[in-house]
Amino acid sequence: MLSLVNGEPQLLGLKPLLEVFLDFRVETITRRTQYELRKAQERDHILQGYLVALENMDAIIALIRHAADTPIAKQELIASYGLTEIQTDAILQMQLRRLTALETDKIEREHEELQAKITDLEDILARRERILGIIETELGQIRDRHANPRRTVIEPADGELTDISLIANEQVVILVTEYGYVKRMPVDTFEAQSRATRGKAGARIKEDDGIQHFITCCCHDHVLFFSDRGVSYSLRAYQVPEGSRAAQGTPIVQMLPIPKEEKITSVLAVQEFTDDEYLVMLTQGGYIKKTALSAFSNIRANGLIAISLEDGDELRWVRLGRTSDTILIGSHKGMAIHFKADNEQLRPLGRPTRGVRAMNLRDGDRLVSMDILPAQVMAAVAEEVEDVDSTEEESDEVAARSQGPWVLVITAGGLGKRVPVSMFRLQNRAGMGLQALKFRLENDSLVSLLVVNEDEELMLVTNRGIIIRQHINKISIQSRAAQGVCVQRIDDEDAIAAIAAVPAVLEVDEAADATDASDAAGDDSVEVEASDASVTADAMAADETPSETGEAASE
Repeated sequence: MLSLVNGEPQLLGLKPLLEVFLDFRVETITRRTQYELRKAQERDHILQGYLVALENMDAIIALIRHAADTPIAKQELIASYGLTEIQTDAILQMQLRRLTALETDKIEREHEELQAKITDLEDILARRERILGIIETELGQIRDRHANPRRTVIEPADGELTDISLIANEQVVILVTEYGYVKRMPVDTFEAQSRATRGKAGARIKEDDGIQHFITCCCHDHVLFFSDRGVSYSLRAYQVPEGSRAAQGTPIVQMLPIPKEEKITSVLAVQEFTDDEYLVMLTQGGYIKKTALSAFSNIRANGLIAISLEDGDELRWVRLGRTSDTILIGSHKGMAIHFKADNEQLRPLGRPTRGVRAMNLRDGDRLVSMDILPAQVMAAVAEEVEDVDSTEEESDEVAARSQGPWVLVITAGGLGKRVPVSMFRLQNRAGMGLQALKFRLENDSLVSLLVVNEDEELMLVTNRGIIIRQHINKISIQSRAAQGVCVQRIDDEDAIAAIAAVPAVLEVDEAADATDASDAAGDDSVEVEASDASVTADAMAADETPSETGEAASE
């Protein structure tokens, strides 16, 4: 911007412009304060002469009456009482009515007030921070005095190109490590592999680092990051820097103002912020709540409080759900509880609230996973639920007849299975739940519970960044009592860190493909449906803190 600085035209940026304006305001307030100080000192000087005259009023009156003329009286006052010419002139011009006791009190009060004002003005001139404070106060007063609602609304023109208009809405994978490195990769980077293979490296991981969060979404989606302190941050998926399989990623602190003491504990992809959807939040201490998704539509640059936490607790899992959906929660020792997300079991709460108890855990157990079962899923398996409840013993034969969807159960040791949703009957919140699987390995533990369909694919990532992609139908359908099959072969010192479901790409009509081919030869890209699939890393690195007991609903 072209500006006049000390009478010279200069091109200034925003920061130099503000610095010049600030220097101008400092000079203005300094000169104004000096003027007020000079005036206050001059007035106080006259008042001091009045006070001397009032103390010696009889002698001064006699002196003036015996003086031959005004100059002689003036000289005698200066010589007798040490007054200045200004004070002497003021005394000689004093009216007789000012000799009353009331006027005398007024003069004394004015003198005291001026003394305090002079001290304050001298302090302003001596301290720059006082001047800066005055500038801030006066700017606030100007804002309040002239503030009025904006009458002009700036709206984008129809058909105007934006950043999103130039970015393909393709399916991508977003990874976040424990040390806070994040990157984006196309899903096509990993082709489907057979079950029980090793997979491919998805990131160059440091020796003591590991993959913590792993989701699939589309480039146009909003990616919400939730920290352990219950604060939410937001980015567009395409704003996450893209990296190769061998790349370590970009520190997330370069994109979000996350304090050093905070860690990202949950990542969620959202297409749009609607009023009929909720964010279901679960803490490590076992508290759960749901908050309207629309409350997070305008997340500030420095984050937004999503949940209030007790001392020592932290936010761990966040999922999208509706009041007609149900919630499935898994624990480290293989227990799972299934309850409704309606307002009776889980009433909506505002952002700065704590929530209610989710699950009653045994000693040494802890929560490791949470997923949402849509209402359509529960309606489709309603009849099957009745059949299972009427059966005394669940078997693999009953599980094999299931047509889906299923609860995908994955352990840290790389074992997994698909269990029909009907085998997890609905219970009341805060119960102990049902046994989700029996562990084959001695030190194995449950990593994640995920609701999947037959047409989906699965992506698994280990602590060392090894990623495998495989079809859901390659994993066996078994009962809750089964041990599962090997889904990924891992080293002894490695473990499954997180899993994510890859939704199926939308099928395009052949006629539409032919039209597109004629309009743009060689363009073989297809538009994909954005998915809100979101799977965060589970409690591999969480501390084992027993939760308080509640009413148990045993199997």
